[in-house]
Amino acid sequence: MITKLTKPALAAGLAIAALAAPASAQVNGIGSSRIGVTVANSQALQNGYQQIATTYQAQIQQINQLAQQREQVVRGLDTNSDGQLSEEEANAAPEATVQQVQQLDQQIAEAQAPVQRARLYVVNQVGQNYGPAVQQVMSDKSISIMVAPEAIDFASDGVDVTADVVTALNTRFPTASITPPEGWQANQATVELYQEVQQLFTLLAIQQQQAQQQGGQAAPATGGEVQRN
Repeated sequence: MITKLTKPALAAGLAIAALAAPASAQVNGIGSSRIGVTVANSQALQNGYQQIATTYQAQIQQINQLAQQREQVVRGLDTNSDGQLSEEEANAAPEATVQQVQQLDQQIAEAQAPVQRARLYVVNQVGQNYGPAVQQVMSDKSISIMVAPEAIDFASDGVDVTADVVTALNTRFPTASITPPEGWQANQATVELYQEVQQLFTLLAIQQQQAQQQGGQAAPATGGEVQRN
């Protein structure tokens, strides 16, 4: 079967569901995998995120409360009902109200900082093990060339070995620490990978909300599995 692999991966609107293993054999020694999907589905990341949710429960509750307060304030200033506070709306609003929004933004950022840093560190550790996991799959499946998903328009099902890389990654690196060493800072590559993972979980949360509205059962928003299209 020929599958269209659209590009780029996130812009294509990745489906959120159980990650199915490829059914067919590797095609002509060529493979492809999605690093964001792999990292998001890894055991180390999902367990790490769940541990962060427990460790930083108080901060997360505070973030949610502050976000709700901000939403209420912004709703009163949002004259065009787009859910955002534009520069024009801010200029027309009372100065005290604008300052309130700014203060809430600062409080949210401060509360988010330790949570985000812990998540970045987990993503960094998993991302560092992605390459070796890919190399293991290449060796096991006799793959000589790995092609970036965004470079592919059409491919046979067996070309996408993301599920195999997830399995190899889980074996190689099952657990990540949530405590960065003193002075640790995320590099740009880690920040970009983190943003991709967060976008995938946002799509998962949207699907869960839709499932709940339809009377279905949804998995926890901090976990779940992400599937390619």
